[in-house]
Amino acid sequence: MAKEVEVAQPGALIARDYKDPPPEPLFNVDELTKWSFYRALIAEFVASVLFLYVGTLTIIGYKNQSDPTNTSDPCNGVGLLGVAWAFGGMIFVLVYCIAGISGGHLNPAVTFGMFLARKMSLIRALSYMVAQCLGCICGVGLAKGFQTAYFDRYGGGANLVAPGYTKGTALGAEIIGTFVLVYTIFAATDPKRSARDSHVPVLAPLPIGFAVFVISLATIPIDGTGINPARSFGAAVIYNNDKVWDEHWIFWVGPFVGAGIAAFYHQFILRAGAVKALGSFRSMGSFRSNPHN
Repeated sequence: MAKEVEVAQPGALIARDYKDPPPEPLFNVDELTKWSFYRALIAEFVASVLFLYVGTLTIIGYKNQSDPTNTSDPCNGVGLLGVAWAFGGMIFVLVYCIAGISGGHLNPAVTFGMFLARKMSLIRALSYMVAQCLGCICGVGLAKGFQTAYFDRYGGGANLVAPGYTKGTALGAEIIGTFVLVYTIFAATDPKRSARDSHVPVLAPLPIGFAVFVISLATIPIDGTGINPARSFGAAVIYNNDKVWDEHWIFWVGPFVGAGIAAFYHQFILRAGAVKALGSFRSMGSFRSNPHN
């Protein structure tokens, strides 16, 4: 089978064994007529419900088990390590389940990064974000329904800047944490890697879930770990606390900035998108000036 040819420099041809998917159009109205579009939205919604339900109950359970009024053992309960495992583990499981249906975003920041990389249309991106936010609201609401007393007592898993940290520190943590997550997703789903390592598509959810785990370990003490605006929004809506809302902007601005930086870094630096475009432009110009070569 013939290999596709990539122009690296004017006059230099390099065969490549992978094919980049074409960029998605900014507006793709045809998507609205396809069942696969709505199936993807349902998958994102249900996965977001499950993600926040398990995550919120884990946080509430940990705070209840380690509450000094309930126990004299400060190490009682799953601890921060267990909370981080719950979030990272659920991302691993859910991405594995729905990656083939919707891509397994579960996160508006991830969706934003994919949109900037032209991997999805604006219509699909906005629809995903709505589904994710609604799913997270329902997930936290479901957790509150099962644990109403504990939910109100222990903050409902809402994101807040911890005492001793500033909003600037939390914002920086959200930017860096989301950059690590979205960069990991780009790397794990890169068509160039998938073509050369047949096992990568199967294992892609593993590094993504593990990225959430290690980021959580670093940022739970700072702000409870956001890196997902829908996760923060769902908890804020159900818990509905003034301080939570005052600091809520951090958990939208930080993740979107981090995702944007990751998309630019992967697409234009590592994958040399700008260089390839320039090379193609120069090659086309050379062909037009010498059509008989």
